[in-house]
Amino acid sequence: MTAEAWVKVEGRRLKLTNLDKVLYPEVGFTKAEVIDYYTRIAPVLLPHLKDRPTTLRRYPNGVDGASFFEKNAPSHAPEWVRTVRLETPGSSRGADFADFVVVDGLATLVWLANLAALELHVPQWTVGARGGRRSPDLVVFDFDPGPPATVVECCRVACRVREALEGDGLAPLVKTSGSKGLQVYAPVRVSAAERTSEYARGVAQRLAAETPDEVVWRMTKAQRTGKVLIDWSQNNPAKTTVAPYSLRARARPSVSTPVTWDEVEACRVPQDLLFLADDVRERVEADGDLFAVGKPVPLPR
Repeated sequence: MTAEAWVKVEGRRLKLTNLDKVLYPEVGFTKAEVIDYYTRIAPVLLPHLKDRPTTLRRYPNGVDGASFFEKNAPSHAPEWVRTVRLETPGSSRGADFADFVVVDGLATLVWLANLAALELHVPQWTVGARGGRRSPDLVVFDFDPGPPATVVECCRVACRVREALEGDGLAPLVKTSGSKGLQVYAPVRVSAAERTSEYARGVAQRLAAETPDEVVWRMTKAQRTGKVLIDWSQNNPAKTTVAPYSLRARARPSVSTPVTWDEVEACRVPQDLLFLADDVRERVEADGDLFAVGKPVPLPR
């Protein structure tokens, strides 16, 4: 028998369906547990989703089944779900605009979890109250290891990026991707949208020139074996990265997890920086939000 329930969240009445459906078969993690995770982690997750148009990655039949990215809010979205219409140049579907969901509260988050939107991806910029796109407020460096390199090698490179950013007066934060890599962010203030990409590319090129046997900055796969790609292109305003505390669609319910720089420096095997949903709840209970973003700093010229 299919498990269903009606719940009231922030005054909104929601019907939760298929609660006993297993979405992570390897460990038997159900949709009910996905909803429970997002409900419990909401206090630290929601600030990172605030005012950011969200791209969903949905797995209606679990992580072993078909998935799809969804920019447009589903047609059956409740009228109280906030959406924002934005241009989507270069859309693979040829659409000029999309109506993105903006996750502005727990009710919307629970509604999305019920849709099996396991992964939540957001840009490095926000929208205003009327939907106007603001300049980027974050610069991001996405570290992608080329096998046999792992997150361990990403940690070594991330520490060098940290040193470069702190030398420029920035305050970098770090999190796992929840998959195989690592991501470093810093809050910034810029005069033009392209400035974050220009800055990140410059840092990536400099580190690749210093240690070409360890770091690459170009996307060419043939050059990446055993090296770490510093993907500066994630700063393109059209791109998104997985949100802090988002689940990932791996065999087990891993999470894009904020970590300390001490943990990065101490990483010796990939398992050192692998965190599942239960781990992350415990970490937040003990330490709060390790990804609390501080005051934005102007990017250097």
